[in-house]
Amino acid sequence: MADPLEEFQKFRAEVNEEILGCGHLGMKRFFTLDHQTYEPSALDAKTKELLGLVASTVLRCDDCITYHLVKGGGVDPDGGEGGRFDHRAARASRLRENEGSSRTET
Repeated sequence: MADPLEEFQKFRAEVNEEILGCGHLGMKRFFTLDHQTYEPSALDAKTKELLGLVASTVLRCDDCITYHLVKGGGVDPDGGEGGRFDHRAARASRLRENEGSSRTET
């Protein structure tokens, strides 16, 4: 079985290439904005990445969470110590938690 993180990064690279290759002005502007967001300013890049992780967690976007964990250094993409992150397992865990919280107590 392939590494889920490796699969995610490969898929993301392919999709980004396809999106940028389409020539859509709005998408190019979005990617430029994303790049400029992490340029040095009052907040360092790591803090900005953690804020992105927080927003992604609130939105429960598994792909976004994985992206920010890798980019922010929370996951070693080479599989070093703590480098195994299975976003599907994380999602399944959250679904189980949500299932329990939606039940009414009697």
